[in-house]
Amino acid sequence: MLAIAKGANATLMFALELGVLASAGYWGFTLNAGWPLRLAAGIAAPALFIVIWALFGAGGGANATYPLTGLARAALEIVWFGGGALALLAAGRPVPAAVLAAVFVVNAVLRVIWKQV
Repeated sequence: MLAIAKGANATLMFALELGVLASAGYWGFTLNAGWPLRLAAGIAAPALFIVIWALFGAGGGANATYPLTGLARAALEIVWFGGGALALLAAGRPVPAAVLAAVFVVNAVLRVIWKQV
């Protein structure tokens, strides 16, 4: 039963990662600016998040170019997932922002307890 819960938590982590990318894109496309800037921000914001994650966090660090561990990894996750929540907040979506942040905290705590980090 614990193996199923751990698998579900790992799947949730992936869903959260996708949620951060969607949040960044949503923020960009909802800027109060002309369509060229909205288009550029809607594409560039998730691209920036992807580059950061690929360099430092992909695959729990196993697939990252420069894998981080320990406190550096925790800081990366807080900034990365927090950035997704802040993007939603900046786009005027406080409830989804709070949900994203809360689900990340629960997921992170379970990953630490279950030694999935």
